[in-house]
Amino acid sequence: MAEVEETLKQLQSQKGVQGIMVVDTEGIPINSTVDNPTTEQHATLMHNFILKAQSTVREVTFLRIHSKKNEVMVAPDEDYFLIAIQNPAEQAILLDPRHSLI
Repeated sequence: MAEVEETLKQLQSQKGVQGIMVVDTEGIPINSTVDNPTTEQHATLMHNFILKAQSTVREVTFLRIHSKKNEVMVAPDEDYFLIAIQNPAEQAILLDPRHSLI
């Protein structure tokens, strides 16, 4: 578990990162670097969004949603989803599969 905490801290320390969340496949938050209301909101929304995406696309390995305010990235796995929120103006590159931070 210490390794997970260290990885979350490393991701959180990247420029522009506003929060990191780990959510189980039921949409229940396991770990988060942001407050509970924000965690619950993003966990529920992203869980539902990933399920819809997975029903349309055969295999979802990475999802990035970009808006004016922020960018949400989701890396779904068999047992959990890793969700990162970042400020797109600061150009942080976190969960992008082309980079190897995790």
